[in-house]
Amino acid sequence: MLAVTQFAEFVDSDLEANKVTRGHVEEFIDSVLDNRSAATAKQRYMSLRTFFGWLVEEDELEVSPMLKMKPPKVEEKPPPILTEAEFDKMLRAASGRSFLDRRDNAILHLLADTGMRASELCGLMIEDVDIDDHLVAHVLGKGQKFRAAPFGHETAQAIDRYLRARTQHPKTHLPNLFLGKRGPITRSGLGRLVRVRGEEVGIEGLHPHLFRHTFAHRWLAQGGQESDLIRIVGWSQKSAMEMLQRYGASAASERAHAAHRRLGPVDNR
Repeated sequence: MLAVTQFAEFVDSDLEANKVTRGHVEEFIDSVLDNRSAATAKQRYMSLRTFFGWLVEEDELEVSPMLKMKPPKVEEKPPPILTEAEFDKMLRAASGRSFLDRRDNAILHLLADTGMRASELCGLMIEDVDIDDHLVAHVLGKGQKFRAAPFGHETAQAIDRYLRARTQHPKTHLPNLFLGKRGPITRSGLGRLVRVRGEEVGIEGLHPHLFRHTFAHRWLAQGGQESDLIRIVGWSQKSAMEMLQRYGASAASERAHAAHRRLGPVDNR
């Protein structure tokens, strides 16, 4: 275990386990914090806690020196998001009339407008998408649960244009909504598509899940209800609070900046 080896080297390789004190561990964690990230320090802490807990279970120690210690705090970084300008550039790059342009344009719209997972998009059938009346896609999410993912008129128009181009595809008889060269688009194919479209406009390392991040951030930043977001993106109750905390902080900051632009005392005096 790397953390145990590093800890032993830090304190003294000859120091017996029953002589280790809380102070030893705290000094080691502080040294990790001085040289590495808080996340790394927390990993080392968790590994040592497991190790000393094992020694207690094996009767090698009466009590762990970390019994009342708390892990170092790791500041949660908000997940990266796409800017509106970046998204618009991708749409313009995929605005041609070819099958690939029409398909990619529809996919980019649907990812951005629904926040659906890559697996959910790849699993869509033609019959799952209603662009005439309800503007909704019926997706099969985690836990084999169906949910409705609403989208707007611009996305409906992009899907409609793609469906017309799709009629000329050699595999048009297949029920799957999005097609690649040889058949239904796969998750790896979708990832490659999104990455290439990103690179075309100078965005490196773009992946489908970033659209989900962006959707959640924008929804909260614009004052959307948390309960509605949970239902739309299909978060489980177990993960909902963690996800809301991750996106809520960055969204609240964006709302505060927008409020200052409207209400700043100097510009609005």
